[in-house]
Amino acid sequence: MRKQRPLPFNHNPLLKNVLPAWRSRLVMSALLACLLALVGRALYLQGVNNEFLQAKGESRYARAIEVPATRGRVIDRHGDVLAISTPVRSIWAIPSDARLSPADGRKLAELLETSVEELNGRLATSHDFVYLKRQLSPELAQEIAALKLPGIHQQQEYRRYYPGGEVMAHVLGFTGVDDKGQEGVELAFDKLLTGTPGARRVIRDRRGQVVEDVEAIRPPHDGQDLVLAMDAKIQYLAYSALNQAMQTHKAKAGAAVVLDVRTGEVLALVNAPTYNPNNRTNLSGAQLRNRVFTDTYEPGSTMKPFVVGLALDRGKVEPTTVIDTAPGRVSIGRATISDSHRHGALTVMEVIQKSSNVGTVKMAMNLTPEEMWRMFNELGFGTPLDLGFPGEASGRLRPVKTWKPIEQATMSFGHGISVSLIQMAHAYLAFARDGELLPLSLTRVDIPLAAGKRVYSVETAREMRYMLELAAGPGGTAPRAQIRGYRVAGKTGTAHKIEGGRYANKYVSSFVGFAPASDPRLIVAVMIDEPSAGQYFGGTVAAPVFAQITEGALRVLGVAPDAPLVPLQVASKAEQARTARRGM
Repeated sequence: MRKQRPLPFNHNPLLKNVLPAWRSRLVMSALLACLLALVGRALYLQGVNNEFLQAKGESRYARAIEVPATRGRVIDRHGDVLAISTPVRSIWAIPSDARLSPADGRKLAELLETSVEELNGRLATSHDFVYLKRQLSPELAQEIAALKLPGIHQQQEYRRYYPGGEVMAHVLGFTGVDDKGQEGVELAFDKLLTGTPGARRVIRDRRGQVVEDVEAIRPPHDGQDLVLAMDAKIQYLAYSALNQAMQTHKAKAGAAVVLDVRTGEVLALVNAPTYNPNNRTNLSGAQLRNRVFTDTYEPGSTMKPFVVGLALDRGKVEPTTVIDTAPGRVSIGRATISDSHRHGALTVMEVIQKSSNVGTVKMAMNLTPEEMWRMFNELGFGTPLDLGFPGEASGRLRPVKTWKPIEQATMSFGHGISVSLIQMAHAYLAFARDGELLPLSLTRVDIPLAAGKRVYSVETAREMRYMLELAAGPGGTAPRAQIRGYRVAGKTGTAHKIEGGRYANKYVSSFVGFAPASDPRLIVAVMIDEPSAGQYFGGTVAAPVFAQITEGALRVLGVAPDAPLVPLQVASKAEQARTARRGM
């Protein structure tokens, strides 16, 4: 059979089908409509609404960068700068652009004080941004900028500087690398100190370098300055006295606080061990603890004046009422409370002067538990003072319904209750201010923040002042608290520490007092934790620290003497030995 020849293209049967004329017109109209829509959209974007394309274009090269605000200064009551922010530079990189030669890498690592391996590890990240080093000095940053390394950039930041170093560490605290408060007043007043950053629009090239400053979007607003109640001179006096006592008595820790009786201002606050907030490498938790606020302890005999004052206020006793403390012990249930030295018959004044446990317990047991609990609560025990300081402890004051007779007895001489040093100093305002208790303030105030709360009558407070003056005199438990030219009043405390739920052979020595006793201006509270050089009584360990701080502070404030400038009366050796044996 003959092979059939293929049909040519123009003889294809499909071409013989005639399409309707409207179909071609429809396709043409659709194409024309699309073209007109594109032309209209182009005219709209380029002529009417050109902001869209401009925004898209600017997003390729324009950036809004943050302009940091300066953190507010912290200054003392006299205007001395305690904390200030200084400009520094931070080095950052775009890893994809940072192609460094081995020589450049070694040079950069040396300036950044890091290893080449660590530097290469940072640059090997898949992120578009990585910090290489924060808060470098401007001089070192200039050396890095002079290398002109690709992908390596800088930005301005601020670093906090503390001129007082270790002296002010626990008051001020410190900030982090982002200049945000981490501890102390830097954290407590962070919102006040922190400014509002500004912003400016710039043009960057493809390497991220700023090539043109276009405009300021919003100006930065610097943080406010914070004026503390602290007096830098008194702070240094307290710091020196506390450190000297720490070395002399080989103590584990210590703390001291100074209050202004007239306003409730905290004039000084020191802790040991301390740290340098400008260099916080190799810090331990113990160094960071602000023991004045965060640590609680059993106050021991410094609690006795409050119970005696309550007994006077309730009319249970008079200052001259005689209390028989013989034979030097008293039984409460199956427990026995003893004095370290037998006294026999003592007046109420002598109970405070000699620090008799038995005499205090006998007065306490004539009071109801509700009366004692209400008095402790009004003095601020068991609740934080709400000064805004981070980590402030509330102490331990058990609900009155759970009290047993032995607990009521032991709390009268400072056992079974725990307080912080700032709480104890605050409570002694009631004696120094004629029975009135003021709120405390970390910032400078010209007048008290609020009206005082009455805890004792004026007469009771003045009687207690006289008794506390006897306790700090030659015949009391703290003759070493005396100051030449000034009358002082105060009370010692020596308490065993609790470890594992039991009292250990370790002690907390304390002293709380005020001066001048005739018209109190300062309250000074001192606590020494675990003295281990052979002496541990409050009268021999803490009272001399009180005297050293108070004497210097009164002279700094220009307070007129209220006693003759004669040699201090020192107790006889026999009396000193008896005082040491009493150990209160």
